[in-house]
Amino acid sequence: MYEHSGSKRKPIVIFTIGTQGDVRPCVALGQGLHRAGYTVRIATSRNFAELVREAGLEFYPLTADFQTMLEADRTITDRALDLRAMARIFRDRYASWAVNWVDEGLAASKGAGLLIGVSNSTLLAKALSEALGIPFAIARLQPLTPSRELPPMVLSGSRRKLPGVLSLGAHYLLFQLVWGVMRPAINDIVRPQLGLARYSSYGPYLFQKTLHRAKVINGFSKHVLPRPADWPETSQVTGYWFFQQPQWQPSQTLSEYLAAGPKPVYIGFGSMVSSNATAFTETVLAAVKKSGQRAVLASGWGGLAGEEGTQSEQIFFLRHAPHDWLFPRMSAAVHHGGAGTTAAAVRAGIPSVIVPFYGDQPFWARCLNRQGVAPPAVERKALTADILASALAATQHPAMVQKAAALGAAVRAEDGVGEAVRYLREWGLLPVSANESMPGLVAREIA
Repeated sequence: MYEHSGSKRKPIVIFTIGTQGDVRPCVALGQGLHRAGYTVRIATSRNFAELVREAGLEFYPLTADFQTMLEADRTITDRALDLRAMARIFRDRYASWAVNWVDEGLAASKGAGLLIGVSNSTLLAKALSEALGIPFAIARLQPLTPSRELPPMVLSGSRRKLPGVLSLGAHYLLFQLVWGVMRPAINDIVRPQLGLARYSSYGPYLFQKTLHRAKVINGFSKHVLPRPADWPETSQVTGYWFFQQPQWQPSQTLSEYLAAGPKPVYIGFGSMVSSNATAFTETVLAAVKKSGQRAVLASGWGGLAGEEGTQSEQIFFLRHAPHDWLFPRMSAAVHHGGAGTTAAAVRAGIPSVIVPFYGDQPFWARCLNRQGVAPPAVERKALTADILASALAATQHPAMVQKAAALGAAVRAEDGVGEAVRYLREWGLLPVSANESMPGLVAREIA
């Protein structure tokens, strides 16, 4: 048992690696914990150091740079929906990064009162919690808790309802695939360096089910994806975690472009990259021309090719603008379907066109389509100007516009970060000082 005593609160550490869409919601969660009076550390790759510090949180480096990896090999995106290919790539990459994880993790966890693992950092955070005797929880941006009602994300597009037992079995199979990717990093490097026993060949998900007993906060909205009724009480849906950053000021040219005509559509793919960005961009531009709409194109990490500030009567190029500022000024958003961008489009109350690249993106495309706020996902490799122009036209249909506005209002009414903090408190996982009105709370290490 791990008890908090006295008025001193120990720091909370959030471990996360990935792209902008993975890290920004975690920073938002950290901001909420900080507002609630906790010291928060974010352990992530160095390319997000400035983001973390500007949010008023402590940054600790964790070796893993998705941006450098994707920019160095843009062909990864061409194989991104091939699960076997992605497993091979990331198994090797995580193992190379993990050489530094123990030293970095110990530095971040020194004196901590709670470790929160996110996505592929979860098993590292769990190992550190065992070695140091610190409570542990999981934060997720996707629905991964096993369920008979909700099949795994990779199967959720099936037209036929999957029998409950098969759905449950498929969840455990998916976790075994995840374990196959993480096993060299965790079993061969992290756990031995921490003096912990290796997991069996089946890992922590199948028979021991160690990770399935942990407390889980899920950072998405029940209005986009209702919480499955068969989830345990230890896995709760909170609502989205939206990052609050200092007021952003647009360039004068962007302001003038937005004011010069009807609301444009946003087209951008965030942290995604393209092996042939020029050709991809030409297709997008042709689609915009066919649609007759105005558009703002964001090049991001390299999904599209264009110089900041380049513009015409119909097109404006920028590298990046905060979605919380830009999207409410758009009529629709064409994007990759990452969890963070999807959340931003939903909150803005605008329709989406999703062109998935990999991972959970096809899943979120299906969720928005089922809610009536997006046409069916557009396959990236089959994208043509006509297909995209048709999808853009669909976003202007009054019924879709109305549904998107209603969904946006429902999501804006939620307090996802506040709910996440509330659940962590209720579960006794947050440090509580002696003068707070929650006496007797005990933070328990989740075995």
